Amino acid sequence: MDYENMTVAELKDLLRGEGLPVSGKKSELIARLLENSEQLDVDDEDLVEEEIEDDFVGDDDFEDDWDDFHTARQKPVLDDETKDALKVRSTQKKKQPAFRRQEWFRYKRLSKTGWRKPRGDDSSQRKNRKYRSPMARVGYGKISQVRDLHPSGFEEILVNTVTDLDGLNPEKQAIRIASTVGNRKRAGIHDRADDLGLRVLNRRRIRRKGDLV
Repeated sequence: MDYENMTVAELKDLLRGEGLPVSGKKSELIARLLENSEQLDVDDEDLVEEEIEDDFVGDDDFEDDWDDFHTARQKPVLDDETKDALKVRSTQKKKQPAFRRQEWFRYKRLSKTGWRKPRGDDSSQRKNRKYRSPMARVGYGKISQVRDLHPSGFEEILVNTVTDLDGLNPEKQAIRIASTVGNRKRAGIHDRADDLGLRVLNRRRIRRKGDLV
């Protein structure tokens, strides 16, 4: 089969059908499919087809070894215009000043908070006087084409339950689990996201019941 002429989406469909990970670049997907086909050819020809499927899919030792392999994090499928826009936004962000709240240097509690618009008739920051922190203005806005995208290029989707993952596009969207979600529900979201090939932006290690300490 000529994998080079196939799209990334078609390659991922083949990987899902074989029960293989769908993360990585196109070259990595092709290498994974070729490795899988070579593995099937090496199997003993005297075995029946059903026994081959049972040995490949149902082998617990194989699945345990596969979990130890390092797989690259999923990357979005972007066109050239979006990639260029992300680079422009990164350059813009480096030139952007740090916006500080009014009198952040005077009160410790204010230094830990985010930006707030200055108010008051006599506010020096609002009147843009010298030696005052810059204010957030329209001119500091980033390129609109990728304004709401994650730095990786994914569209962030906030999820609270496993059902929120249904219908998401793993090539364009990535999930961020809400901070109020507990570890038990979070572990279920991790497993479901891996099955769907979705990237979890705030993934963290969860000690499951039965794990060795």
